[in-house]
Amino acid sequence: MTERTADDAAVTARVSTGRLRGAARSGVARFLGVPYAAAPTGRRRFAHPEPPEPWEGVREAVSPGPTAPQLPYEGAVGEILPSVVIPGEDFLHVNVWAPEGAAPGSLPVLVWFHGGALTRGANALAAYDGTAFARDGVVFVAVNYRLGSEGFSVLDGAPLNLGLADQLAALRWVSREIAAFGGDPGRVTAGGQSAGASTTAALAVHPEGGRLMRRAILQSGPLLAAAPEKAGRITRMVAEELGITATREAFAATAPEDLVAAQHRVASGAGPLTGGPAFSLAVDGDLVPRSPYDALRAGAADHLDLLMGATSEEHRLWMAPTGMDRALRRPVLAAVAVRFGIGPGTLRRLRARRPGMSTGMLVGAVLGEVLLERPTRRVADARARRGAATHVYEFGWRGSAAGLGAAHCMELPFVFDRLGTADAEALTGPGAPQDLAGAVHGAWVEFVRTGDPGWPVWTRGSAPRGWNGS
Repeated sequence: MTERTADDAAVTARVSTGRLRGAARSGVARFLGVPYAAAPTGRRRFAHPEPPEPWEGVREAVSPGPTAPQLPYEGAVGEILPSVVIPGEDFLHVNVWAPEGAAPGSLPVLVWFHGGALTRGANALAAYDGTAFARDGVVFVAVNYRLGSEGFSVLDGAPLNLGLADQLAALRWVSREIAAFGGDPGRVTAGGQSAGASTTAALAVHPEGGRLMRRAILQSGPLLAAAPEKAGRITRMVAEELGITATREAFAATAPEDLVAAQHRVASGAGPLTGGPAFSLAVDGDLVPRSPYDALRAGAADHLDLLMGATSEEHRLWMAPTGMDRALRRPVLAAVAVRFGIGPGTLRRLRARRPGMSTGMLVGAVLGEVLLERPTRRVADARARRGAATHVYEFGWRGSAAGLGAAHCMELPFVFDRLGTADAEALTGPGAPQDLAGAVHGAWVEFVRTGDPGWPVWTRGSAPRGWNGS
């Protein structure tokens, strides 16, 4: 995240809570750490978000704000996915990038919800720098929200899905305030990747969330929500680890860093491939009355343009760097195939994509089929039958770093047009094709502007738009 330097010019904006001083460089203004809700501390901890307090004078908005309590990724994955930890309690804020001098209410808006398995991530990560979007005429808003135990616990006496409630509060803030940065509140696209795509889907099918956006982008996001009993498994394990009850009172009396440490201990080794306890959206009858998958198939967001897809080798992020691809054997493949009803024909099709793939990689491909590819096709087919506009992609360009290939997250440096940066090269390796980044980023910009990324809407039997590069 770029802080103000001597080469930057000061710029100001006024929102309903006060005046802001940001910084501008090369025609792009940025305002960092702008609160959309009050700090979730004291009586506001494990409660729905409340509006931010007004401030006197001019608030400096040139440095990244605090991050939600979390621990970095570890081991080989930690070398690929960077983390940033900025101390402070006032972490419910947004970062805004906008074309300098944009007329109020004149430009389309992209609101971005970061991924990180609902336990990690922040708008302060360099990967989510919105400069390229603002350069190309889009007001870009990156959102922080409560994570892990603070945001997705299942507790007696506390609302469910508080991190999602934060995101809804951020969309409300955008509707109220984005005109001050040049954004049109009637032309908002909400988007995210991985867990951020899952929550974006939940917002899109929510009655209020769906009114606060015109379009949605879902990148590599499982469309799942669990019953509270299942979603609360990790909460109960954290409580047991700490010797407390799974109640709001007990969790609110525990320091955030202690909750983070406990959730890390009980979830160690858990992941998309290994299973184990993990945070998830919980069906609550309010914010998440049913899974986003079921709601999308039933038509809950048919009024929205939808761009959705995944990478062609999602599983490699968790398998190649850790050696899991070499560790899994045929009995595991057989068990996974039986569990998810994957027949020999599907296995042959998955093998044909990458001749010579290991058994472990085939296990990962099966899980990618079940969690992402099949739900995407079924949602797109259901929407197509009703005439709802859906554009589907598959990102297949293969990076050279750490054997990642076309792994989970690989599309992000292309979407954000940030090739050549240190965080991008940790994923892609050197020499990633800039022409592909220009094409992918340009497609996302056009979708935000018009709803048309440049290829036909999905019809039953369509193939995704492939991004394989050169």
